[in-house]
Amino acid sequence: MLALLLAAAVPGVRAERADRNLPLNFAADSARVDDLRQVTVLSGNVEISKGSIVIRADQVEVRQSPDGYQFAVATGGPGKRASFRQKREGSEEFLEGEAERLEYDARADTVKLVNQATLRRFRGSTLADEVAGSTISFDNTTEVFQVLGGPASPVASGRVRGVLTPRDAKSSSATGSGKP
Repeated sequence: MLALLLAAAVPGVRAERADRNLPLNFAADSARVDDLRQVTVLSGNVEISKGSIVIRADQVEVRQSPDGYQFAVATGGPGKRASFRQKREGSEEFLEGEAERLEYDARADTVKLVNQATLRRFRGSTLADEVAGSTISFDNTTEVFQVLGGPASPVASGRVRGVLTPRDAKSSSATGSGKP
């Protein structure tokens, strides 16, 4: 397996901080809620929202820890990928991702995209950055993402690929980073 690693800092923009404290809303064709084990399994045309986070999938399992943090695993149906979208704090930027499997961890504030993974950053409605690989991990706290290649990459060679657009002076100063 080809395992290439790309680590890149995402300057000056974080996930919406309020998202982690908001309730998780869902719609699905069916739901099984186990209050004792704090596990909810949603099936068929699932849509979850938690603040600016939106996850769409064929099936999602949500677990809640005793201290109230939620962990969700979303899977696409046959031949489909699960997707997520999240607004970035203090800007008009959005992250969008797709993969056969998505893992969202509210406590760690991370999103992991597994198999056929693609992550895009939009500035308003304009695509700014895009990476693709077998697995993509994004840490909202450290603002770092890493991309691994391999046979489950959407790129035929199994390598990672990406496009990172330079920031102009206006968007750098608007985010407070001062970095290009």
